[in-house]
Amino acid sequence: MARGKSKRTYVRQANVEAQVFDWGRLWWLSEPRVTAAEKFSAGIVQLEPGKGHTRHNHPGCEEILFVLTGTGRQVVDVAGESREQVIGPGVLVHIPPDCYHSTVNVGSEPMRILAIYAPPGPEAELRRMKGVTIEPPEEP
Repeated sequence: MARGKSKRTYVRQANVEAQVFDWGRLWWLSEPRVTAAEKFSAGIVQLEPGKGHTRHNHPGCEEILFVLTGTGRQVVDVAGESREQVIGPGVLVHIPPDCYHSTVNVGSEPMRILAIYAPPGPEAELRRMKGVTIEPPEEP
């Protein structure tokens, strides 16, 4: 924990704000603002059926996705090769720094993913994106 900062040790989804987009929602359970984490951020991504993240990257940031529920089509561009796969519960996706990637829910139910960034930072950029709505925590 960062020196001099008092943040949460135990966090539930209801304790944090929701970032709402036209494709779904994000709840950052661990980030500098919530837990004072310095080396990574972690949150739950919910993609609605037929929706997802278009091709993008996170410069200087490594990402892990772990599918909790639902089915999606994942594309990761690594070393000039586009790697595509249908993913579902129990699948972990490693996205190296700077690599372009996309995730689209191809199922009929919401897809939920644990997302981890190292180092933190992309979650703050998402908060400032055009079109995002911030919903306050249900249980601060």
